[in-house]
Amino acid sequence: MDWDAPAIVLDVRPYGEGDAVATVMTEQHGLHRGLARGGGSRAQGAIWQPGNLAHVRWVARLADQLGSFSAELIHPAAALAMADPLALGILSSACAVAAGILPDHEPHPRVFDGLLQLIARLPQGASVLDMLVRWEAVLLAELGYGLDLAACAVTGETTGLAWVSPKTGRAVTEAGAGVWKVRLLRLPPFMVSDVRGTAADWRDGLRLTGHFLERDAFGQHHRPLPQARRMLYDRVTALAESETSDAG
Repeated sequence: MDWDAPAIVLDVRPYGEGDAVATVMTEQHGLHRGLARGGGSRAQGAIWQPGNLAHVRWVARLADQLGSFSAELIHPAAALAMADPLALGILSSACAVAAGILPDHEPHPRVFDGLLQLIARLPQGASVLDMLVRWEAVLLAELGYGLDLAACAVTGETTGLAWVSPKTGRAVTEAGAGVWKVRLLRLPPFMVSDVRGTAADWRDGLRLTGHFLERDAFGQHHRPLPQARRMLYDRVTALAESETSDAG
């Protein structure tokens, strides 16, 4: 059994002296884990960093074996993000979420393509958070936990959607929310239109997708939301508070 394809490195853990067990995602082969010989060494370590894009070859005797990796670096996203704490936080969060919840060997081309685009646009700064939140919504949909943002669950209206039920994942308008608004999750405008989000929108978007990731995607497997994802939410929350303070 073997394949070779462009892959996004999602997770790397030391193994023995100088080796590593890596988790990667490809468009056609999905999530794979394998032993990266020398993955912890200086020569190979630069390749095996979460967020990097590499051309990877996986070889195993049987499909259900760990197998082994060899790779050539295509794009050093991890190194390029090091100078920007927010970019690094976005990259680390996306990789940790994908590695923690995607099923092994099951292709999810939309998830792969979305993460690839996210990595390419990291230099654009905080605005890439729009893309991250939308990518998490795609991930939820791919796993069967999609949000229903097409129309208001109460009125049937397709415009003016402002809130989401934390129970059903269905959107509602301001009028449809009524007195129940305090129990709902805010739906940032950028999730249902082409407008650019603010720091408060990014915070609320991360809170929205994070709720369903934690309850459904990770919760069904009795695992917590990854620490990198929680840290990103805290960072964006601080950014939103700073934006509000500056506006005041």
